[in-house]
Amino acid sequence: MEDLEYSENGNYIQKNFVPESGQAEFVQGELLRVLEKLRNKAYGNINFDEKCHRIFVGFLKEKLNDKDLFDNKMIKQINKDLNALDIKNQHNNNNNVYKRIHNRIVDWYFHYYKDGIKHKKNSELDC
Repeated sequence: MEDLEYSENGNYIQKNFVPESGQAEFVQGELLRVLEKLRNKAYGNINFDEKCHRIFVGFLKEKLNDKDLFDNKMIKQINKDLNALDIKNQHNNNNNVYKRIHNRIVDWYFHYYKDGIKHKKNSELDC
């Protein structure tokens, strides 16, 4: 997929699956929601605690470390990028990292959307 296609498909997910507030109903919406919260925090536009930050990065790792979808090389890059977003690097504003994770979320969406995977809301997440 080309950059423009990733962007357009990400916009579609944002518009249709990311709620105005609170956790998303479907996993693809929640993946994009938490990535955008992490990006906003890195740029100083949002504030949430360390617990939320760890939950967000952990959720992305859980879903995107998918050997049915990504090869080992891609999983290694995903983990490198997500480690760059961990709490100790919470102010990472390297847009390339966010772009690569965004694109993997779009890949995840196209691979799993047909299954309509509901997001099980995390009761510990209040941000």
